[in-house]
Amino acid sequence: MVGLKIALAQEKQETREMLDIYKRYPQGGVSKQELAAANQQFFDILKGLGLGVFALLPFAPITIPLIVKLGQWLGVDVLPSSFSLGKKPKNSDKSAD
Repeated sequence: MVGLKIALAQEKQETREMLDIYKRYPQGGVSKQELAAANQQFFDILKGLGLGVFALLPFAPITIPLIVKLGQWLGVDVLPSSFSLGKKPKNSDKSAD
């Protein structure tokens, strides 16, 4: 449960940063690296929403791990980046709300 809490906190922080970058984009104060990071986080949100649909289905405790394992077998990352086992949490200098 601690790992899930850390991953969700990481997603929350990355999503806030993404929204901040998208707010600054029309004024032109965003670098290409920042925009690429924001777009990657947007794709992570879409991945989470895709798995969220399967959470509503019956037998979700069976189907979700099966989908993740099938994705690994096919070489497709179906989990958001903060839920990946190989990624360490990113510390931010900004204060958390």
